[in-house]
Amino acid sequence: MFPLTSRSYVDNSALSFPCLPNPAPSSELRSTIVRKILALRGPNLWARETVLECKVEFPELTDHVVNWRSWLLSWLPTLELQLSETSMTPQAEALAGLLQSITLHLQSRSDLQVSFGKVMPTSQPLTYRIITQFDDESVARAAFELARRLIDAALFGQTMDVNAAITELSELAQEVCLGPSTRAMVDAARLRGIPVLRLTEGSLVQLGWGSKQKKILAAATSQTSAISEDIVQDKDFTLRMLNEIGLPVPQGRPVKNADDAWAAANEIGLPVVVKPLDGNQGRGVALNLYTREQVATAYAAAREESRSVIVEQFAEGEDYRVLVIGRELIAVSRRYPAHVIGDGEHTIQELVAEKNRDPRRAADHAAALSRIRIDAVAMAVLAEQGVTPESIPEKDRMILIRRNANLSTGGTAVDCTTEVHPTICAAAVEAAQMVGLDICGLDMIAPDITQPLSARNGVIIELNARPGLRMHLYPSEGEPRPVGKAVIDTMFAPGCRGRIPIVAVTGVNGKTTTTRFIAHLLTQNQWRVGMTSTDGVFVGSRMIDSGDCSGPKSARSVLSYPLCDAAVLETARGGILREGLAFDHCDVAVVTNIGAGDHLGINDIDTPEQLAEVKQCIVAAVPADGTAVLNAADPLVVKMAETYPRKTIFFALDAENAIIVRHRIQGERAIYVRDGNIIRATGPNEDVFMPLSEIPLTHGGRIGFQVENTLAAVAAAWALGMEDDLIRQGARSFVPSLDQNAGRFNVLDLKGITVIVDYGHNVDALRALLDGLRQFDNARRIVVYSSAGDRRDSDIIEQGRMLSAEFDEAWLYEGDYVRGRESGEIMKLLATGLENAPRTRRVESILGHLKSVDLALESAQAGDLVMIQADTADETVQYLKEKYGAK
Repeated sequence: MFPLTSRSYVDNSALSFPCLPNPAPSSELRSTIVRKILALRGPNLWARETVLECKVEFPELTDHVVNWRSWLLSWLPTLELQLSETSMTPQAEALAGLLQSITLHLQSRSDLQVSFGKVMPTSQPLTYRIITQFDDESVARAAFELARRLIDAALFGQTMDVNAAITELSELAQEVCLGPSTRAMVDAARLRGIPVLRLTEGSLVQLGWGSKQKKILAAATSQTSAISEDIVQDKDFTLRMLNEIGLPVPQGRPVKNADDAWAAANEIGLPVVVKPLDGNQGRGVALNLYTREQVATAYAAAREESRSVIVEQFAEGEDYRVLVIGRELIAVSRRYPAHVIGDGEHTIQELVAEKNRDPRRAADHAAALSRIRIDAVAMAVLAEQGVTPESIPEKDRMILIRRNANLSTGGTAVDCTTEVHPTICAAAVEAAQMVGLDICGLDMIAPDITQPLSARNGVIIELNARPGLRMHLYPSEGEPRPVGKAVIDTMFAPGCRGRIPIVAVTGVNGKTTTTRFIAHLLTQNQWRVGMTSTDGVFVGSRMIDSGDCSGPKSARSVLSYPLCDAAVLETARGGILREGLAFDHCDVAVVTNIGAGDHLGINDIDTPEQLAEVKQCIVAAVPADGTAVLNAADPLVVKMAETYPRKTIFFALDAENAIIVRHRIQGERAIYVRDGNIIRATGPNEDVFMPLSEIPLTHGGRIGFQVENTLAAVAAAWALGMEDDLIRQGARSFVPSLDQNAGRFNVLDLKGITVIVDYGHNVDALRALLDGLRQFDNARRIVVYSSAGDRRDSDIIEQGRMLSAEFDEAWLYEGDYVRGRESGEIMKLLATGLENAPRTRRVESILGHLKSVDLALESAQAGDLVMIQADTADETVQYLKEKYGAK
């Protein structure tokens, strides 16, 4: 692993990387091949951190390639330790380890705090997964690509300008990463445990979830008043407001043109300041002007920045930036204008270029300091001093490049917060409150800031909304101030972390029903509940998206919805593998089951054990004060509690389940069934919570998998501390109808035909469904069935075999979920399982789900049972309602 930098500004010019040739390798050698790159933007299979998962195939090196290690070392000397560790490692694995380490190292050189990485083998030869933590995704992708190019260049003996490539990467980081002000607030929020979600490529960031969220944009917050921002944009009006409450301000007035500016200067008295009436960041500001020519030049520069220009009295003294946050003065900096010191040898232009090589300087606001620019204003300032950019100033002579001391124009700042006199502190807070800004930067001129504020000691020259915070975070001298923390503390009350209750639900079967049931229970708390599921995204009773919405994108939409008081998120394996979790923590994690597994053979997830590792990501996301709700009857689910010890409520149908018994002996909570009642237990103490006969979803307790779903949902509400009466009220009112739980064991009567609609389409789901059907005594049974195409052939054939013992007719179809298979392939596999069926006498294969439904119902007679496996639950339900009057 490479040594990593702390959050300081790294000098990329400190190392030199020669461009050396390498003896030509074998012509058979090929470059590395990137098979896939995934950005896992939340907790994931590999880490709690955000990581890139890059699947890379490496070349098989021959004896002709002997110098690649030496050549990499010549480019990156810090690789020495890593290279020595790879000397005994298989070469492809060694290359994978280097690719991971170099990717991390390159990010750290761009001042990004990353440290986690690992290499994982895959089932394909010479192919590895490279896992590297990232702070900014685009920078990480660029760093990975540069690392890959470095390795290929070493293998192929290609020259490479490493310095230029690293500089380009650093410039990208400066362009796309959060600036110092926003980063300080984001870091402070994370320290408070407040979730952070960057909403744009700019600086708009959401802090907190749902109805508890707030937003920041640079140094503005959700609490920043638009009226206040408008007020301070008008500098003349702002100073008049401050003057009215007795605060010292300079005389001045707006001017119409250069002649009027000179007239105003004479009215006020020289020297004067000329600046835009509504400018910011010091652009177009000229100070200490004595002559008509100076005023005219300054007017032209200010006019380029604003349609209105103001001339005001120049105040003698030191230049200070005073930062007020809320009702408290947080930081004060003494500012110095951009300047250079002559050495008698170099021109001013050369001295500026040398100063701009300081790694703390960058364009705009990306670093602690800004680069010094020689523009029209700078040329005028130089002319006043009798020099040009080509002049060579004598040794130790200070040459001003600007007269204003803004950091954005190349100035520097020294912290002097502890020196400020209490009267000046009070005046600064009063000024900020007068205009109504929650974050206010005051520009003040004072001969001695340690002395009381008076007519001769201190004048407020300007108030700024969205002030830059970096001078207080990274002062040129003095102590950094915790300004990010101060902002967050004004936005969130003590103890508030901006969070709403989050319940994450995963498993193989029962996820959607359990998710819906929990969401329904939470509404009894008078919460507006956001829910994601395979059937859409809902907030309250309103659908805001349709289709399979069990991934992280849908979850983020709920967590960003400003009216959500709680979130219940169905969390599918695909989203976890593709993008990680949408949340950093969940209050309750519910795992319904793993069983024999589903979706196996995809993305190197070949066994139920590997699938369990993916699903348990939500258990890993449960904090110390949260709860995991786990199925005690499933060994792979039980193991999650051992892997990630959390407060756990186990559930099971059997009160004598060994895990339940042991858990209770340890004094922990469990929920189970005895004598037709739901029993809740804490240690040895049992509570008969309610009879199953009162819970419509369970069909009087006859449908075992719905009883399990009920136990999981009730346990989740119990874990959140809901009142028992409200939980019972919700359990009684959650009905397995086409409206409340569409496509999940809906029992309908269509002209004497018992129709059951269910979405399950894997082996475990079908087994549970068939067990439920045995509670019905219909003599003749018909099934409409299909499976998703991303199941293994053996799993689809097994489903056909299971159908063959239970149904007299089978109407096989293909719908929306062929997922890469050839037309008719799924039906053929199911039909293979139905061969030599002990019961099924008629098997039909139909292209089109709804057509197969019609044909099956035409074949049925009163008294028959028709089981419809819904291809798309919403579509199937709507069709049955409209054509057959189902309710």
